[in-house]
Amino acid sequence: MSAHKPLPVDEALIVAATQQFKTPFHLYDEHRIRQSVWQLAHAFSWAPGFRNYFAVKATPNPAILRIVTEEGCGLDCSSFAELLMAGRMGLRGDDIMFTSNNTPIDEYRFALKLGAHINFDDVGHLDYLLAHDVALPELVSFRYNPGAEREGNAIIGRPAEAKFGATKAQLIDGYALARAHGVTRFGLHTMIASNERNADYFVTTADMLFQLAAEIHRELGISFEYINLGGGIGIPYRPEETPVDIDRVGAGVERAFRQHIVASGMAAPRVFLECGRVITGPAGMLVTAVRHAKSTYRHYVGVDASMADLMRPGMYGAYHHISVLGKPGTASDEHYDVVGSLCENNDKFAVHRQLPSVHPGDVMVIHDTGAHGRAMGFNYNGKLRCGEVLHTSDRQFRLIRRAETYDDLFATLIEDVDGE
Repeated sequence: MSAHKPLPVDEALIVAATQQFKTPFHLYDEHRIRQSVWQLAHAFSWAPGFRNYFAVKATPNPAILRIVTEEGCGLDCSSFAELLMAGRMGLRGDDIMFTSNNTPIDEYRFALKLGAHINFDDVGHLDYLLAHDVALPELVSFRYNPGAEREGNAIIGRPAEAKFGATKAQLIDGYALARAHGVTRFGLHTMIASNERNADYFVTTADMLFQLAAEIHRELGISFEYINLGGGIGIPYRPEETPVDIDRVGAGVERAFRQHIVASGMAAPRVFLECGRVITGPAGMLVTAVRHAKSTYRHYVGVDASMADLMRPGMYGAYHHISVLGKPGTASDEHYDVVGSLCENNDKFAVHRQLPSVHPGDVMVIHDTGAHGRAMGFNYNGKLRCGEVLHTSDRQFRLIRRAETYDDLFATLIEDVDGE
């Protein structure tokens, strides 16, 4: 028997959703999203002014972003489109954190227009702004890359090999340069892991960053208005895995804060995070129907979703649990590759996965797709990306993104496509 993983929404409700919306679609549970925000806020309630900036790239849908901002989150943006979405939602100033890399000047201009906090990936970007007659922001923050001092993980890579951030020596030069240009307000940021499930990893990161802030304070005499510890808190994709102990993370970060920040005598900065996956990941699922089954050298189940709807298994070899609806207690004594219809052999949601006997028409739920699921979709082979549905707190279903059409796909072509 394969391990069981509870569904984020009652099975009967998911079945009802398939009668209202054509598969495939991503389905999100509003209440579970709000609970995750509450849990994070509680763990950091010791920190005055604490805020999580939800990583827009995880689930860039205004309906989802509205939920997290209603619960007090800001938005962490990394591109012009994400800034534009935040701006069109009416967010400004402290509600937006802009952390980008290899950034064009127009994106900086727009971020400044919105009054967003800007984390510079490279200290040379201060001169880049000035060379384009763009005044430096009132508050300057840099992204720190600790290099060989720390290990990253498979998704984000080793810091010493990552394209992100600046060295300690570069940071000190950058803050000194900003101060020389009249900047008096400062922030500090890092992000060195993604989908990390070791709670102590984040405590070690806080310890590292707080020590660095105290060192810069001693050397340059500047204080920090905020220290952004980044995100990267992982989720248990596999049934046997356990969630990160968020309270343990919060308590450990508090100890490090007192040891390095309070003891340094510098003015206490606000503590920020930029978590996305841990907020929406477990609250989402990809609902898909079995289209075909075939047997050659393996047994295959072909579903109506594809890698265009969920890239992580094909891109990273990532595990996403799969439940087959309507078969409670049925022995999982078959092994299948669960595949889409792309003309690529890595278009697989599972390889040699132990499942109950599956037949065309069965409905499958692919778990934990609420972050980096629909957001990473693409149109290879002309596949149309699926829609998104929200299960609201009052147990209703609401379409929050329609599925793409062929008119959408062809809309950017210069020459007309004959519809005949």
